[in-house]
Amino acid sequence: MSTHAAAGAIDHHHDHTTTTGIPNKKLFMWAFLASDCMFFGALISTHLIYRLHPTPNQPDILGLFSLELTSFSTFILLMSSLLMALAVNTCQKGKVGATRKMLLGTIVFGLIFLACQVYEFSHFVHAKGLTLNSSMFGSTFYTLTGTHGCHVAIGVLWLVLMYIRTFKPADGSPWILKSVIHLLVFAVVTVASIKALLGGVHAIQDHGATAEAFSTLLHHELPALIATAVGLIALVVLARPSKAVEFGEANAVDVESMGLYWHFVDIVWIVIFTVVYLLEYL
Repeated sequence: MSTHAAAGAIDHHHDHTTTTGIPNKKLFMWAFLASDCMFFGALISTHLIYRLHPTPNQPDILGLFSLELTSFSTFILLMSSLLMALAVNTCQKGKVGATRKMLLGTIVFGLIFLACQVYEFSHFVHAKGLTLNSSMFGSTFYTLTGTHGCHVAIGVLWLVLMYIRTFKPADGSPWILKSVIHLLVFAVVTVASIKALLGGVHAIQDHGATAEAFSTLLHHELPALIATAVGLIALVVLARPSKAVEFGEANAVDVESMGLYWHFVDIVWIVIFTVVYLLEYL
């Protein structure tokens, strides 16, 4: 490990730098986030305008939200931001193993947030009758929170690709097929685990935390549970260290750019959580 990296400084020698001293990748990310900030500003403003001037078919907002669930998902997203910051720090120090663990933790927390949002949307549609066309509130709510959810999903996909990239062999041996298999396993685990998780929540809602709920979960979600278990075992096998990898402190700028995106998504959610949810209780 170089003295420069050991000091915890960012190694910019492996990335083209602009005349401002900022690496091109970071400058591009800042420009993208600036445009995305205006995009979310427009969506939030639209929601606020229609919230302050409600239409006649406005639903009962306080009877709609579950502040406990949304607070939990907000906490999860904030913790993912902490793990993302640790991933950047460990990558700058050339600690590939620790970087992988932090990226995996961020991926898992991001998926938990998405599962909470999927459950919330499903509950609103089936139990509360709130759809995209049911009212102006429904239109602005789903557009705003759904757009943010898409950003989180894109961030999770980016994290997965970065995680897979950390296994690229340094000797140039073929690794594309293994990385494709790695990505497919991730996709199976993601879909199956979210399906099993939602099935478990619905079983507990119907039967409480009883043996009957567990039996219902096994009866309806057994394939998803098996796919999740097999997928996790496959991920452990694929992550076994075999040879030296190309990934290291030279990729710190890439991880840092990804971290900027993830922190931005978290900050936007804090604004949405405050404006859309918390202000309703004032």
